[in-house]
This record gives sequence, structure tokens and C-alpha cells, in this order.
Amino acid sequence: MQKRWVIKEKGEPGLVKQLMDGLNINEKLAQLLLQRDVKSFEDAKSFFRPELEDLHDPFLMKDMGKAIERLELAIQNGERIMVYGDYDVDGTTAVALMYSFIKELHENVDYYIPDRYLEGYGISFAGIDYAKETGVTLIVALDCGIKSNDKIDYANERGIDFIICDHHLPGETIPEAVAVLDPKRTDCTYPFKELCGCGIGFKLAQAYSQKNNIPFENLHKYLDLAVISIASDVVPIVDENRILAYYGLEQVNTKPRPGVKSLLEFHKVKHAMNISNLVFVVGPRINAAGRISSGKKAVEMLISESMELAAVTGKLINEDNDKRKGIDKTITAEALEMIGSDEALINKKTTVLFHESWHKGVVGIVASRLTDTYYRPTILLAESNGKATGSARSVQDFDVYHAIEQCSELLEQFGGHKYAAGLTIKKENIEAFSNKFEKIVSGLITEEMLIKPIDIDLEVDFAELTDKFYRIMKQMSPFGPGNMNPVFVTRGVKNKWPARLMKEDHLRLELIQPGNPNFIFSAIGFNMKNLFDMVSTGQPFDVCYSIEENHYNGKTTLQLNLKDIRIN
Repeated sequence: MQKRWVIKEKGEPGLVKQLMDGLNINEKLAQLLLQRDVKSFEDAKSFFRPELEDLHDPFLMKDMGKAIERLELAIQNGERIMVYGDYDVDGTTAVALMYSFIKELHENVDYYIPDRYLEGYGISFAGIDYAKETGVTLIVALDCGIKSNDKIDYANERGIDFIICDHHLPGETIPEAVAVLDPKRTDCTYPFKELCGCGIGFKLAQAYSQKNNIPFENLHKYLDLAVISIASDVVPIVDENRILAYYGLEQVNTKPRPGVKSLLEFHKVKHAMNISNLVFVVGPRINAAGRISSGKKAVEMLISESMELAAVTGKLINEDNDKRKGIDKTITAEALEMIGSDEALINKKTTVLFHESWHKGVVGIVASRLTDTYYRPTILLAESNGKATGSARSVQDFDVYHAIEQCSELLEQFGGHKYAAGLTIKKENIEAFSNKFEKIVSGLITEEMLIKPIDIDLEVDFAELTDKFYRIMKQMSPFGPGNMNPVFVTRGVKNKWPARLMKEDHLRLELIQPGNPNFIFSAIGFNMKNLFDMVSTGQPFDVCYSIEENHYNGKTTLQLNLKDIRIN
């Protein structure tokens, strides 16, 4: 696949010099910091050493005061409270956090995760009926509810109040809940808009603690849940998310809750976790419970106070993840075959696929993989309760939610973000929707957007990648959206020794720059076997890459993780 190398512009020379002098660093490190909006010594101090004290006042969020008043009343009067959340990582971690927090204050609390297949995403009538049957008078909904106006009305008629904690885009009308916490509300002036659902749950707990003189240190034990959610929900790791992620990783690596520890032990993790590890190791396992069996299993594991109980549930979740992998592989192969065998599909600017036998819980993962393969907005649909339900994924800079919204008359339900959305549609409307979606996207997307970009921070020579350079760069973590692991380009490199293929698909190189042959870097190019001949000609080539630590046989070494290769 063709890729666009997009090298970021250099910073203003005066600011670069100011950082170099103020921090005693070289020009390349100063450029990296400027790209991350670090312009002064004070900025650098906040960036490199985030402080929990710098979290925003939770009462700046619209309706927070109302939410705390209602929660206080419920606890004071001994009401039965239900904590309700979505079945994905963000939802289940949020429920685990809020349930555990309330449970310390109030015994009469329960939690509820809707069945993905019987109830679907978000607040359900069945969930409200269950709440009524069990005497619940207050529901705290996390990672869902912002567009559930009819469900909230239904609950109000039955004497059940709602506090909504959501981060998805609101509809035209805000639900008639007691309180609706969502920084994306147009009437909310909260200074940070990119919290995940679990993050908003944390702010609710922070606000309650602040109002009731509970020490902030009591919230530290929930930070592992917050960082898992931040990593898995792919929110920008800036501002409050950076602070929560920084201390959340510290919690994961030093004092993880039993449920998290059990997952790490199943994966045989022997080194410090980072955001990427959470995305690929912990997140998929928690998600697998909601995809294959029940998200309640994930909450049960995350709220377990003993390793014995957590290990039992963790084992079941690990088995769910193994099943998910098999289903994922099958659907991916079938979807690629559907596209590859249809020339009309190949030439479109969108992908919309439906198959009655596909697993509803896995189509989102496959949609992400197809988006990566064909690099265009992609929707995969599976049958659920007589309708088609699925997930949409987008490419950089294209708002897939906006495109879906313009097809709303053909949909039963939809919601989501700029780059990811969920939708439900009658099966007889799939063809009309596919055609309209293609037309809408074709009118909005540019040809450049359809070429996968590689955002490159800097051009460097290997000689500049010193131990000090890497040591300082590593302190820029946690890396993720908004603060990605730096990507570099180095030009005119050659193989020190012949290229090798690992496990048939992956390229292994030992690279030098002929002008400075003393600096040798080991490099891995995952799924780059197609470039083997190109790098074996003896001609110099350019590489773009990130630097990572390779942990093998108890040893840690640096290696280049190749993103792309071009003939020089």
C-alpha cells in the first residue's frame, strides 16, 4: 500500500533556542517538545512531571453539582443505586470504578451491563425494568445515555432517576435526567473535552470526595482502571488524560488491582506496562468478555478483592479472548474475499459489508483491520434480532460520524465519534444505505485522505540517537493520541548484514549509515516481507521508524520499529 510521508514543520527558531538553553538539550529534542506544545521551562516541568493536583475542578462540569446532590441524597436515605455501563472496556472499567467507589460508602448498590445481543448498546428498557423490579431509585449510567431520551423518559415514569456520565456527541435534545455529565455538551464549559467514560466517572468520584472531605488519596486505587480505559478508548493523552494515564500506569506497574494483575499474569508480562501494552494485552481481554459472553464477567473480575476470585474470572475471560481471535480470523478472511472478488467494491471509496453469519461482537475489530488494509471509511454489519448492527471506522481527518448522520433516515439507531461509530439498520435498507454512504463520502473525502499518512516528527542521523537522547525521549511518555511515540526518518541507510525474514512475514535488518558506520541499529519491519528484495539490492534506502525497547530472554535492547521503507 502506498503511504504518505508527512514530516512536521520545524518550530520557530527563537523558541527552539529558548528550550535548548533552558533545558540544556539539543535541537532535535527541543523540536520534539515544541511539537507537543512545550514552549518553556514551566511547560516542560508540567509535561515531564504531571501532578494530580493539576486535575481540573470537577465542579466546572455542567450538572456536576446536581449529580452530587442526588448521589448524596440516595446514600443518605439508603436508596438502592444501580451503576449501569456499556459492555466495552470503557464501560466496564467505568462501572467497576463507580461501583467500588459507592460500595465503600453505601451497601445498597448493584451494577448492570446490558447483553450485547439481546439489548444492544447503551441504556435498555430491559435494564430499566430490572432496576424497577429490584427496587432501584437511582441509576448512574457511564459511557452511555447521552442520546437515550426515550429510555430516560421511560425511567422517569417509573420513579427512577438517572445521572448520565457520557463522552459521546449529544443529539439535538439533552435527556431529561437529574444530571447529564458530558463535556461535549454545547452548554458545558468544562476546560477539557476529551475525557473517556471512565474518566467522567472518575471526575464524579473526585467531586463527591471533594464535597464530602474524603482524601484524594482514596481515589488513587482507581487510577489503573482509568488508564486502561484511556488507552483502550483511544482518547488524546493530553491535559487531564495525560495526568490520569501517567499515574494510572504507575498504579498498574506497582499496585494493580487483583483483576488487572490476573490478566497480566495470564499474558506472562515480565516488564513495565505502557499504553501500547494496555491496548494490545489488557484491553482486548476485557473487551472479549462483552464480545463473546457477558461484560458482567469483566466487571466481576475488576472489582474482585482477592487474587483467587480474580484468577477464576480472568481465566474465563482469557478463554473468551481465544475464541474471539478465532472468530476474528474467520470474519477477516471472509471480508477480504468479498472485497477481492468484486471489482466494483475494490474501486469504491468506502467499504460496507454485511453477512448474516458474522459475529456481532467482533465486526468492529475486523472493520478496523479492513480500514487499515484498504484505507477508506469502512462499515461491517452482522445480523442481530432481525436487523443489521455493526461498526464504522474511519481514516485520518475524515469524520465518519458526520457522514453516517447524513444517512440517518435509513437507520434505526447510530452514535459515536469522528473516527468510530456504531449503527443499527433494517436489512432491507442496507443496499440503499451503502449507496448513499458511498455518495456522501465521495463528495467529502479527498484523494489525499485515501492515502495512509505516516506522521514523521524529525529527520535524524543514527549518530544523533544517543543514550541521552533516548533517555529524555522516553520521559515524554505516556505515548498515545496527541503525544505519539516520535517517528523519525533516516536517509541513505544500508544493511550491515544481509536482510532476514522472521516467521516468513517480518523483515529483520541491521542498519548503518555509510557516512558513520559505527552506529548500527537493529530494525524490525512487521509484515514487510514484500520489501525484502528492495532492501537486498545493496542500494541505499530511507527508513521511517519509531524507537522501542525489545524485551527478550531477560534482556532489554533498543530496536527500530519500521513504518515504511523507500529507495533513496
